[in-house]
Amino acid sequence: MTNKAKLLKQKIKNNKAYYFLLAPYIILFTLFTVVPVVMSMGLSFTYFNMLEPPKFVFLDNYIRLFVEDEVFQIALKNTLFLAIITGPLSYIMAFIFAWVINEFKPKLRAVLTLVFYAPSIAGNAFLIWLIIFSGDVYGFANAYLMEWGIIDSPIQWLQDPDYMIWILIIVQLWLSLGVSFLAFMAGLQNVDTTLYEAGAIDGIKNRWQELWHITLPSMKSQLLFGAVMQITQSFAISNVSVQLVGFPSVDYAGHTIVTHLMDYGQIRYELGYASAIATVLFAIMLLSNLVVQKLLRKVGS
Repeated sequence: MTNKAKLLKQKIKNNKAYYFLLAPYIILFTLFTVVPVVMSMGLSFTYFNMLEPPKFVFLDNYIRLFVEDEVFQIALKNTLFLAIITGPLSYIMAFIFAWVINEFKPKLRAVLTLVFYAPSIAGNAFLIWLIIFSGDVYGFANAYLMEWGIIDSPIQWLQDPDYMIWILIIVQLWLSLGVSFLAFMAGLQNVDTTLYEAGAIDGIKNRWQELWHITLPSMKSQLLFGAVMQITQSFAISNVSVQLVGFPSVDYAGHTIVTHLMDYGQIRYELGYASAIATVLFAIMLLSNLVVQKLLRKVGS
């Protein structure tokens, strides 16, 4: 047995209590996350309709996906566009709001945290947006624009492909202050305040220098966690699209990779093809997370 193996064995023995406590989570995570992902990757190389045994088709699903499926190409374009805009913006918004709110007194801070976090957990969060962007004169957007003389007749916001994607962006940003926001709040409150005093002695003169040289490096783990969550949310947009612009949407203007996955997995039951879609989405998310992790390592360095 090599020295590294002996050291690893000794480390496991010394920390066996911690591994015992982690065991339930590791077992559940493996059974309900790792195993399904591996099975999905395997099924992506098959034709499987739930009625017949899976039939191995090798790369046929992927060829069909990228060469023949025009709707997937629209969904891919929409998803990337939504992710490129909502991902970074929601991440920055979550941090800025957390940074500002953290400066208030505890009671006011608690109230504001609840106010900003509430939309992400509200069950009927889409109802207000359906009223705002209603296509008749009673919709708030149409009513105000007509009152101000900007438009002469109501706009079909949720049926016009020219407006759909932008409405989805607005609503997704409104919903984005969720877990990442709370993680940033926790990270900001756990920064060692003595570091700011030491920084002032070392020549840090303003809040922006404090932010870059002290605050951000002190909460790298929260920043990384928030990035992972925001990337996942931005690439997994589906419920917003289904609730606001319908499923399928007009000209597939609000179609995303996840709604395309829902179409083939829950409606057509082409599970082999749906697994190929899920595998492609997983690869895109993984690549995005690796890029973001590399960028975050440079923060404050």
